[in-house]
Amino acid sequence: MTFAEFFHILILLGFLQGVIMSMLLFFSKKRSRPNRLLGTLILLIALACLNLYLFESPRFTENPILNLLGNLIPLVIIMPLGPLLYFYVKSTIDPNFRITRKQRLHFLPVIIDCGPQLSIIIYFAAALLDFSIPDPGFLGRFIDNYNVYADIPRWGSITIYLWLSARYLATVSTEKEPYRQWMRQFIRLFLVFQVIWFVYLVPYVIPSLTDKVLNTVDWYPVYIPLVVLIYCLGIKGYLMAPAEAPVARKVVTPPSEKLIAEAEPLLKKAMEQDRLYLDPELNLALLARHTGLPQKTISLILNQHLQKSFNEFVNGYRVEAFKQNIRELRQDNMTILAMAFDAGFNSQATFQRAFRSHTGMSPREYMTLHLEKQPKPENE
Repeated sequence: MTFAEFFHILILLGFLQGVIMSMLLFFSKKRSRPNRLLGTLILLIALACLNLYLFESPRFTENPILNLLGNLIPLVIIMPLGPLLYFYVKSTIDPNFRITRKQRLHFLPVIIDCGPQLSIIIYFAAALLDFSIPDPGFLGRFIDNYNVYADIPRWGSITIYLWLSARYLATVSTEKEPYRQWMRQFIRLFLVFQVIWFVYLVPYVIPSLTDKVLNTVDWYPVYIPLVVLIYCLGIKGYLMAPAEAPVARKVVTPPSEKLIAEAEPLLKKAMEQDRLYLDPELNLALLARHTGLPQKTISLILNQHLQKSFNEFVNGYRVEAFKQNIRELRQDNMTILAMAFDAGFNSQATFQRAFRSHTGMSPREYMTLHLEKQPKPENE
């Protein structure tokens, strides 16, 4: 076995180890946010190892279909690593940390990793649309050059986020000293890798030295440390996984007796005397305007005192109005749906659902049962 074959096997083992560790972190009993962030970070590193393994394998590169799929599916996704490690540090130290919508913008530079795939898609789309396109060799050279210089923002991104992580760790206070020590080790591991990558990157991005570097040592000086990084981060991160802080439930203060005494009669008057429920467009805002009560007060009374939602409250009156229509035998000249609309419903599905919820039977079953109980007229 040659050294190249030995290193090739190490890269494959690194990929397999990365997948296993990421799954353990994703599906561990704690399932905390730091676990998921670290699991995603390790999985992305493992995919980069898979990419090198595949493109160093003749079985893959000599198969045109597999080769095309390998070029269309982005496996080297490096730009999210910086934000992931930064958010991992913050979530480990602060159990209440959550990634906000604004913070998700940190992941937008992933478009840099997708440059080769986008250029291939654009190239084939232009060919299908019969646009003038350069020869395929030009596309290949463009992708090769792009991959060389794309490593510069990738290295810079991880370095910047490592600095942000170190600064955050130095300024924040925490009672969990073991986690702080692990975060320091975590940052140091990545810093060591960044130094190794930088030493490789400098000659690699110089056009006259690029091919010489690849022909001499290939990518192994970078990817072997990546394999070591996968093992260190996965095992230590799994052992040090912190539990996620429970989500604090919002405590709702029940309405006072005075508020109930003032608001409940107004709500009942609006329904029983003013019959607002007959308006199919009735909503919380209209009810608030009619009663002069704030919408929050109405919701509080309904939810905390009457134990009903707004729709349950209004539909209860509409169901009773429909039942009254049945009792008055209005079905002789009205269909069931017409009587439902007459009671304030504006949807057959809503009517059916609300009626069954309040009575335990369908409108048709209720009408049949009511008619059976009605006394038959005497024959003269």
